[in-house]
Amino acid sequence: MPRRKRKTLEERIAERQAKLPPLDEGKHFEHGPAKFVFVFLIGFVVLLHLVGLVVLMIMDLQ
Repeated sequence: MPRRKRKTLEERIAERQAKLPPLDEGKHFEHGPAKFVFVFLIGFVVLLHLVGLVVLMIMDLQ
């Protein structure tokens, strides 16, 4: 019985991606870790602005 040769990783990935429907414009962020970093940075900047606002309000009261 001949042994079947396994497809390469690139071929398996290409087949899997060919089965997927095309992505809708503007609805998908393709890179998950980049999305995480982006959301974290936006949240961090907003938090810093709020902390800065509170500090300035406290300094003005004294």
